[in-house]
Amino acid sequence: MNKKPVKDIKLSGSSTISELVDQFAETGGFLSVKINKASEIIKDMNSKKCTKFLSFPANVIATGTRGTIHTMIDKNLVDVIITTCGTLDHDLARLLTDYYHGDFNMDDAELRDKGVNRLGNVLVPDSSYGMPIEKWMQPFLKEIYNEKERWVPCEIWKEMGKRMSKEERGSQSILAKCAEKNIPVFVPGLTDGAVGSQLWQFWQDNKKFTLDILQEQHILSDLIYEAEKTGALMIGGGISKHHTIWWNQFRGGLDYVVQITTAPEWDGSLSGARVNEAISWGKVKNEAEHVTLEGDATVILPILISSVLN
Repeated sequence: MNKKPVKDIKLSGSSTISELVDQFAETGGFLSVKINKASEIIKDMNSKKCTKFLSFPANVIATGTRGTIHTMIDKNLVDVIITTCGTLDHDLARLLTDYYHGDFNMDDAELRDKGVNRLGNVLVPDSSYGMPIEKWMQPFLKEIYNEKERWVPCEIWKEMGKRMSKEERGSQSILAKCAEKNIPVFVPGLTDGAVGSQLWQFWQDNKKFTLDILQEQHILSDLIYEAEKTGALMIGGGISKHHTIWWNQFRGGLDYVVQITTAPEWDGSLSGARVNEAISWGKVKNEAEHVTLEGDATVILPILISSVLN
């Protein structure tokens, strides 16, 4: 039996988030201890020669948590991003327009009549999503098509970021920050969203426009095999999580993993699967430092990253 005693949290008006997370190590239970462990793992990842992956679904980019991810990129806490097409959508849409506060209990039929889409308790009017994205994407695609006909998808996202940086709100964009920092963004499900649909729409009239998906996989393969160590902070599950652990299995698994999820384990989903399950697949090393945090990433991630930076 571990005889480390449980200690109380002591707060003052001057307590910082970093000091609070340090105290979490002494509380005994429950999620607080895991948050402290996650903070230490991320610090370890950044103190060693470790290629750091960040995977996440699009929904967090529709919220202010985009700012936390932007900070992670800016502060060199990320080397590679794997995400979904919706991330491109929301980052571009919020560059051009606004999303709004809503409520989980709003009348969805009434919202549809008003041309408003609900993403949890975030409201996305039609006027903030489809047409602004199309009006920006089609001239952009024409421009890069005139440069060359064959593109690796991650190169397109980088070119998007370069041009998004020139917009009035460009400093807020994660794609713009990734382009500035030369951080590759991989979107394995690239047609599953508004930006992906714009690629298809453009192709209708420009059949020589080609996406070299296999070359992109080769780029990701090189990143994996050239890494001395790899670590991942994974939010949720789905294709972005799976692509991260899938590719890392080819080097014997991840060395460091922090996962944040709200999903239950008992349904067998990838979102619910705890990190230790990936050990059985060889996607995480037996001796890896790892932890799964059960909770809302829009709360946990800002606390976690603040503790790492301070």
